[in-house]
This record gives sequence, C-alpha cells and structure tokens, in this order.
Amino acid sequence: MAEPVAAMCDQLIKAVNVMMDGESSQRYRLEALKFCEEFKEKCPFCVPCGLQLADKSQSPIVRHFGLQILEHVVKFRWNSMPPQEKYQLKNCAMGLLSNGTHPIMEEESHIKDVLSRIIVEMIKREWPQHWPDMLTELEALTALGEGQTELVMLILLRVAEDVVTFQTLPTQRRKDIQQTLTQNMDSIFSFLLTILQANVDEYRRLKRIPSQELKAKAHCRVGVATLNTLAGYIDWVALIHITHDNCRLLEMLCLLLGESGLQLEAAECLLIAVSRKGRLEDRKPLMLLFDDVAMHYILSAAQSADGATMAAKLPGQESGDVVVGVVVVVERDYTFLKRLCQVLCALGTQLCTLVGSTAEVEVPGNLHKFMEAFLAFTTHPSQFLRSSTQMTWGTLFRHEILSKDPVIVKMTMKYLRATMHNLVKTGFPSKNDSPSCEYSRVDFDNNEDFNSFFNSFRAQQGEVVRNACKIIPLEAFQIAGEGLQYQINMPIDVGTTMSKTAEGLCSVLSPSAVQWDAMTFFSESVVGQLFKTLDKEKLPVDQGIELLQAVLNYDTRDPLILSCILTNVSSLFPFITHRPHFLPQVLYKLFGSITFEVIEESKAPRTRSVKNVRRHACSSIIKMCRDYPKFILPCFDMLYTHVKKLFSNELLLTQMEKCALMEALVLISNQFKDYGKQKVFLEELMAPVCLRWQSEDTSRVLWDPVPFLAHVGADQTSIDPIAEDMTGINRSRISFCVYTILGVVKRARWPANVDEATAGGFVVGHTPAGGPVLRNPCTTQVLALLPNLLALIRTHNNLFLPENMARLSETFTRAYEVMDVEKNLVLGLPQPVLDIYDSPVYKTTLERMQGFFCTLYDNCFHILGNAGPSLQQDFYTIDGLADKIVNSALVNLDNVPDHRLRPMLHILPAILCPRVFIKQLVVSCPQEYYESLLCPLLRPLFTYMLQRLNQRWQVINQKGTLCSDDDEVCEEKQVTQEMLEEELVRLVTREVMDLISVACVLKKAPESAGNKEEMEEEEMMATESSQAAPGTPTYPTDELTELGKCLLQHEDIYMTLLTISFNSLSWRDTGNCQRMASLVVGGSLVPEAVTWFYSSVLKGLQMHGQHEGCCAALMQLAYLIYDALVRPPQRYAELRAVMAQIPNIQVEALNIYDQKTINPPPQKLGERKRKDHFKRLLAGTVGKPVGQQFKKEVHIRNLPSLFRKVKPEAKRDVLENSENAVLASLFAPLQEDA
Repeated sequence: MAEPVAAMCDQLIKAVNVMMDGESSQRYRLEALKFCEEFKEKCPFCVPCGLQLADKSQSPIVRHFGLQILEHVVKFRWNSMPPQEKYQLKNCAMGLLSNGTHPIMEEESHIKDVLSRIIVEMIKREWPQHWPDMLTELEALTALGEGQTELVMLILLRVAEDVVTFQTLPTQRRKDIQQTLTQNMDSIFSFLLTILQANVDEYRRLKRIPSQELKAKAHCRVGVATLNTLAGYIDWVALIHITHDNCRLLEMLCLLLGESGLQLEAAECLLIAVSRKGRLEDRKPLMLLFDDVAMHYILSAAQSADGATMAAKLPGQESGDVVVGVVVVVERDYTFLKRLCQVLCALGTQLCTLVGSTAEVEVPGNLHKFMEAFLAFTTHPSQFLRSSTQMTWGTLFRHEILSKDPVIVKMTMKYLRATMHNLVKTGFPSKNDSPSCEYSRVDFDNNEDFNSFFNSFRAQQGEVVRNACKIIPLEAFQIAGEGLQYQINMPIDVGTTMSKTAEGLCSVLSPSAVQWDAMTFFSESVVGQLFKTLDKEKLPVDQGIELLQAVLNYDTRDPLILSCILTNVSSLFPFITHRPHFLPQVLYKLFGSITFEVIEESKAPRTRSVKNVRRHACSSIIKMCRDYPKFILPCFDMLYTHVKKLFSNELLLTQMEKCALMEALVLISNQFKDYGKQKVFLEELMAPVCLRWQSEDTSRVLWDPVPFLAHVGADQTSIDPIAEDMTGINRSRISFCVYTILGVVKRARWPANVDEATAGGFVVGHTPAGGPVLRNPCTTQVLALLPNLLALIRTHNNLFLPENMARLSETFTRAYEVMDVEKNLVLGLPQPVLDIYDSPVYKTTLERMQGFFCTLYDNCFHILGNAGPSLQQDFYTIDGLADKIVNSALVNLDNVPDHRLRPMLHILPAILCPRVFIKQLVVSCPQEYYESLLCPLLRPLFTYMLQRLNQRWQVINQKGTLCSDDDEVCEEKQVTQEMLEEELVRLVTREVMDLISVACVLKKAPESAGNKEEMEEEEMMATESSQAAPGTPTYPTDELTELGKCLLQHEDIYMTLLTISFNSLSWRDTGNCQRMASLVVGGSLVPEAVTWFYSSVLKGLQMHGQHEGCCAALMQLAYLIYDALVRPPQRYAELRAVMAQIPNIQVEALNIYDQKTINPPPQKLGERKRKDHFKRLLAGTVGKPVGQQFKKEVHIRNLPSLFRKVKPEAKRDVLENSENAVLASLFAPLQEDA
C-alpha cells in the first residue's frame, strides 16, 4: 500500500502546485482542481495520503491541502467509517497537534486554522458520549509548548462558535455539546484564566530581556489566542462565571489594558462582558468597574492610547498605518481607543439600567471621574469617537434619577458647550484643516461617506441636546444665546474655497458657513425644546427678544449665512407672541428674503443657495401663518397688499414662491371664521387662476394631447430662444394654476370649534349621528376647476399613446423618462458630489421639460388626494364622480410607465380610503358613498393591477432563472436601465399592497395628522422635485375596516384582492412577501381556489424560504390555512394532493399529522410541537440560496442523549410505588405508640 500512496501523493503535490502557480494556464489549473476533487471523493486511501502530505517536511501549501483532505474525510465519510479507523484517525490528528507543527512564531496561521477544524469536526460528532476525556487530553497538550496551547485555544473557540454562535449542528447534538460545556464551565474558565495568567507573567518577565524577545512574543501570541477564546465564551456563559472570585476575570482584563500587545483583545473581552444582558441581580457585580482602581486602569489606558495614536512618521512605517503629512494615525492604537470608548458607553448603559431598579444599586461615588473620561471621548478629534458617545449621553439625560444628580447636571453644561463645537462640520478626509481629518481618513473612504455620516451624527446630537435642555433649560438657552451673539459679532471668513458667484461670498465649506450652520442647528434645538419644557411665565422673554433683535439687525448678502439667519428668526419667533410690536420687523426681514438676489438684474440662473434662501423665507411665512394664525391676523391687510405688489411683476417670483405666499394668506383667512367673508377673499385671490384655467384657449389645450404638446413646446425641434421663452411661459402658467388649486385645497378650512363654525355659517346640516356637516369656502371655485383638472390627467395619460409619443421632437424624446434625481433615489445611488462653490444651476431644456411633466402629474393627484378631506360631501356627491375618475386617471394605463403609476397609487389611499379612526379632519369618504363611489373605482383598478403586475413579475422571475450566454457582455447603461425598471415594478407593487392594506385593514400605529401636515409642508418646499421612497410597511391586524367589509361583499373584488395577495408571495420581493404572508384565509371557497391559494403559499416558500423572516411568516400562513381547511367542517381533501407533491415528503408522517388534525387525541399536542411537525413536512419545498443549492450536505448523526428528561407516570398514586414506601412510613404511627 505504501507505493500507491507515495505515487498518489506525488501526483497530488504536482496538482496542488499547478493550481497555486500563477503562471499556470486556466486549462491546467482546472484539470488539477478536478483531479484533486475526484481524489477526495473516490480515493480509498485518503487518510494515509492526507497524513503524508501534512508532514512538517512539506511546503505550507501542500501541508494545508493534506489537512484539508483529513477534514473532508471527517466531514463526509465519518458516518461510514468503522470505529477502529475513527479511533486511528483521531489519534493521528492528536499526534499532529502534539508534534506535527512548527514553533508558534514560525507556523502559518492557515495551517493552525485547518488543524483546529479537524479536531472540532470530530468533537461535533463524538463528544461527550464517545470521547469523554476530550477536555483532559486538550489540557495535557498545553504542557507541550506555546504552539500546542495556541491550537487548544483555537479548538475551544471554534467549538463555541459552531455550537453556540453559528449553531451549525443538528439540534440534539448542539444541545448535548452545549449542556456538557455548561456543566464543565467552571473548570474551562479556571483553565483559561490559568493559561492566561501564566503566559502574561512570562511575557512580562521575558520582554525585559533583550535576548528573549522571540520567546516573549510567543507567550504574547498565546495570551492573544486565550483572550480571543474567552471572548467567544463571555458572550453566552452564565454571568456568575464572569464575576466569579470577586470578578477576577474583569480585574485581569483591566490590568491587561496597559499591555500594548494584549490591550486590544483585553478591551474586546471587557466590552463583551460589560455589555451583557440578563437578570439585574446578576449584573450588579459589574458595578465593580466603577471602583477607583478599575477606573484608574481604564483611564490610564485611554490616555496612553490617545498619545500613541498620533505618532511621528518613522522610517519603515508599517503599511497598516495611515500617513498624514508628518504624522500618522496608528490604526491598532486607534482601534483600541474605539473599544475603550465602547466599554465606557456600555458601563454607562449598565449604570442607567441598574440605578433605580429592583437591584438597588446606588449612584457610584466616583461618577465624576467616569463622566470626565466620557466627556474626553466626546471632545476627541475623531468624529467617530464623538458619535459613539451620543446614545449613552441621551440615556443618561433621560434617566429619572441620574439626570437629577449634581454630577450629571454639571456635566450637562460641559456637554452642551462641547456640542456647539462638535456640530461644526470639519474633518473631511480630503482636507487638512482640522485634526479630525487624520482620523477621518481611517474611518471614511471619501468625502461622500463622511458627509453622510456627519448628517446622521448631527441628528443624533440634536436629539441629545433636546434631552439636555430638559434638565437645564435656562442655562442651555444662555449657552445658545452666547454662541449666537458671538457668531453675529464675528467677521465673515470665507476661507480658501470662496463662492464663484460673487467676490467675498462663502462656499459650503467656508469657516464662517460651517460655524453659522452649526450654531444655528444648536440654537434651533435648544429654543424648540425650551418652549416645550418651561411654563409661559418662566420663559426668558426679554433675553429671547434681545437675541431676536440682534438676529434681525444682522445684515448680510451672503446666501448661506442669510439662510441660517432665517432659521434663527423662525426658531425665535415664539418670543414675538409676548411682544407683538416686533412682528412687522420679522415680516420685513422675511419678505426681503423672498426676493433675495446676490446680483440684481443678473441674467444667469440663480444658484442653489439663493433658491434655498427664497424658499426658506416662503416656508417660514407659511409656518408662522400655520402655527400662529390668530397672532398674524391683524397684519392680514398689510400682508395681502404686499403680496399683490409682488405679484404685479410676473417675473419677480417663481410659481412655487407665489403659491407659497397664497397658501400663507389662505391660512390666515381661516381665522376670519366667517364663511361669506372668506369665500369673497378666496374668489378674489383665485380670480386670475379661474379666468385662465376656464378660458376657451386653456380648455382646448387641456382636453387634447396634440395642442397640449404644441402649447408646452414638446413638439418643437429647433430651440429658438423666443419660441422657448413663449412655451416656457405657457408651462409656467399651467404650473401656477395647478399649484394654486393645490394650495387652496390644502389650506382652506372651517373653524375647528363647532360653535364658531356654526356662528360663521360653515355648518349646513347634521349627520344621522348628530355630527355637523361642514362646508368649505373654496368649494365653489374648486368644483368649477375640477373638470379641466380631470381632463388634464386624462390628457397626460394619453400622451403615452404611440401616436402622441411620435409627436415629441427629437430634443424631447426623453421628456417622459425618470428624472436623474428620482432615478438615483430609486436605485439607492449616492447623490452627486456636494457643489462646494455654489455655481449657478444651469438646466437643459430637456431637464426643464422633464421637471414640468413630472411635477404637473404629481400635483394633479395631490389635488384629488386633498379634495376629499377638504371638500368632504361636496366632493363625494359630484354626479358620476367614480366614472369621471375612472375615465381620466385610469385611461390608457397599458401605456403609462411604472414611474407615472406610482403617484396615482401613492395618493389614492389618501383620497379614497376611510380613516375615521385617526382624526375627523382626515375622514376621506363617508360610509354611505362606499357603494356608489369606491367600489366602482377600485374594481377596475385592482383588476388591471393584477394583470399588469402578473406580467411584470413573470418577466422578472424568468430573468432570475434563465441565464443566456449573450447576457454576459452588457453595457453599463443597459444594466442600470434593467435595474431601474425592476425596482420601479417593486415600488409599484408595494404601493398596490399599501392601497389594499389601507382600504381593508385597520393599522395599529396610524401617523398623526399634525406630523403628516408638516411632512407635506417640507415636501412642498423641497429643493428638488422627487417622490419619497416608501416607508417601512406596517403589518395589518386581523380587523377589517368598514370599507374592507364592503369590498368583501363583492365576490369579484374579493377574489381579485386574494389573488393579488397570494400571487405576490411568489414574486421576487422579500419585503412584500413577508408583509402579505400575514393574511389569513376565511370564508367558503371552491376546491380549485383552495388548491391554488395553498399552492401559492408553497411557491412563496420555494422562492423566499432562504430568508428567515419570509420563511417564518409563510410557514405560519401555510400552517393556518392547512389547519383551518383540513379539519371539520371544511375537510378540503384537495390540500392533501398538494402536500403529496412536496419533494421528499414522508407520507407516513403526513398521515399521522392529518389524523391528529381531523381527530385530535384526548391529550392534545402542544401548539409548538404541531408546528414543528408541520414544518418538517414542508422542508422539501423551502428554497435555498444559490450558494447552498449545489453544496454537498454534511450529515452529523445524533448520539444517545445524556440529558433526556424522565417523564413522571401520569395519574399514579405515589404511595402505590414500592420505591416510595419510605414516604408512606413517615406518616405511619410509631411501634412504641401503638
């Protein structure tokens, strides 16, 4: 046998060398790989070959392959090997551990890894039942040297990972091994701590001796391996093992924080230990880390690491260090600093959990030391370290007891002052203007990554500042006021990156711009919370007015600074309610900003910052009029006069700015509380719009696609400046009309108080329940404009007809495509790089046309969406409303692209579905109009969407399963377009599911009307026009809405809804699948329908079973359907035929399950056992990820359990048992007494 083994080994060595040789051709490499794989699968003497190749005399590559052969044998042949061969292989493997490796500092890490894997695979199959002395043998190995000790640590770590962390074993084997580990945990921990202590002591002794440096490194390597192994156990063992012997383990870890070679691993162990959850009583000993000695070691380590993190650049600097000028960030020391920061954060969280709890933990006496250390991390140059502390600061400030502690109160002041500086956006990786830049180059790949991180970091700080303001509101306001005054008095510093628009203006990264931005955000957070925290009489009104005056008097022509000024004016505005005579100054400042220009009479397009200033001013006015309409009412005439003056120059304001001012006036007019007066005002305000919208020329354009395209200039080939100006004005006027209608419909309302509404003439009757029927003063105007609006929607849909698409000129062939901004949002691509220099925003004629069509279509549906809540019964009683909407919004949907369908589907829930359970103000449709309006509208919509989505997903599913050779080479644009189309189908699908959910199912957590209004406000004033991404889906409850009950009365609608829902389970959209899997089938169904619905669930399992969340939801749905429809009285036998088609299903197991379902035994099985049984039946249909589909399965046999529970015999008198005679004798009279 020796000769064939030797010959085979020679061939294997050649094959391995060919595979690993970079000069080998692909053909030879593949042939060598095939030879090696066939050898592992078929050769009868794998073990002797593997042992020979694993010999120390071979090269590392060959040795690794030899050990891989042995691992393959253990994983795939172990079950068929005779016991004697198993025993021999185990002894050979232990021999390799003993003397089959080079010294610890010379051996390759991948050799150690594969050798430890072989032993672990044996342990998983044989321990403890057939290898009871395994732990003793491993302990004996540690006496042979550092190399063997490190291997033992690797083995123990991998056992913990496979059994507990990753759970890669069958349930029974996992339980046996884990319970045995738990039983032996005292000895395991004692063993690990002994090894750690011994090697640390040797390391400390030998590192002082120059000639023993290599030996010292060997002991350090063992110490690192032991700490890594401890980290694998600390996460899950009982806390008593961590805190045993007066927290000896924690004490050792704290001491090791000062050892440079071991400190990182020690910090990671310490972090896992102090982050543990569990019983509060068990966690009490962790408070020992607040002791002076432990805190001293932690703080000393932090100080030394902070000093070592920044080091002078030396010759031969390691490649892991990031060089910055003449200094470097030492990455290992910086990582250690991050771990220490996380340790302090975890300690703070434990403190907040234990103080004030049933554990009765007192506030530590040296809390000030901890807080000073924590503050040091918050003020560290690293932006990452600063952000890591924010969550713990917030927890401390919210804590009922700690937030009142004098130490925390004092520290709150320091935190607020530190945050003013932390909010300044500095530290871009590409720059060198701050110490933060060096750390950012380690933490972030580019400026975009840093910018994204800093935006979320700033939001975190804002939340914590608001919590801090609750503790010391007046002091926080004083700090904000001082910071704002300082900023006002500072001269403008434009820095090196000046704006290119005009001389002396800031760019977004200029020192003054980032400082103003930070200070504005800070003051806004503080002032906003101040009014929520303090009573009116305690507000610092005088100081607030003084600060507001300073802000109003600050004059600047820099748009970035002016935008910050406007934010401060808005945040300080509530103080004006206590000093009304300052209101004109505020309005003067805001109206001056609405028409702001950097260069007057400039022909160049406005820069983004100038546009934002103007929109900011408009938004501020709307916000004031929305939140303080009564207060601003006396100035209404002055405002109206000024607005008319601005409107007299058509080119002075954009259409959106005009609409914003009109919305502000409408909001104030709601305070007239006089129906007649408000109606007259709205008629006057909307007169120009009504005149233009209802004119014969406009109607002709809106009702026919051909003149519409000519009117807006989409059919023009040559770009004539004069013609472009004219068609641009036409587009602008149409947009203004739609914007105005939308603004009036959104804002015009009746008084909230019923008595005031009655007195003002808004009440026109009462409902059968006794509630008032209200009328809106804008009803007459809006209803008159509605026919042309519906015509515009129909015309827009008809623009996609082939004959109308052909009318588009070559310049505008892409006018209906997705805008680039929206495309990036849909695909999740990062937005374009920040425009540092704020150049003028030049838009091409195509971009302007795209923006016009997109915004116009969206706004038309927004008007319909708001018409219901605004006009109420006047809208829903329109004669033939359902037909009118169907004949406009649902016309020619076959040609309408998916990105145009989204707005309609997104807004339909708001327009159609009843939400009486949220707020009376957002009731969209009275119940009496369900049959006449909603059913005729939803029937064709759902029917069409079912057909459309089925077609779309069929194509996508086929793409996922079929792969052609021609697909290998594709242009990037083509790939991006396919991804975009697929993602749009996914979004449209979710919009349809949202519509079904809102229409039929009561939601658990409805959004508040106030938040919704603010969200719409921000959306209206958004800098770029785009559609919001869909939010996280909310899972429906079992309760149907009244509309849902109504829809289910119509069998065709009911079946369409069910078909959409169950079809969606097998579409390639895991999020949608998981959501819709919560449906429960009820009612009586024909057998064919039952079979189809159940098959749909199984198809969903086949498609999405690889995803844990989807698999659980689909399993539950399948269980509920089968359980409900198999047991009497339903008894659908067809389901059994479906079950029989599942691959590898055991018919006997299915028969047993059915028998127990139809005829439950007297002693009922537990629900969990029944579900587990059912889950095993469906195992063959659960889909696997592609990477697992062709993977060879590893089978680990169960061994006789060591921990089987003995069940007591049921209903048997213990006194009847002879073994319990002693118990009976205890109650018998003594012989002497007798």
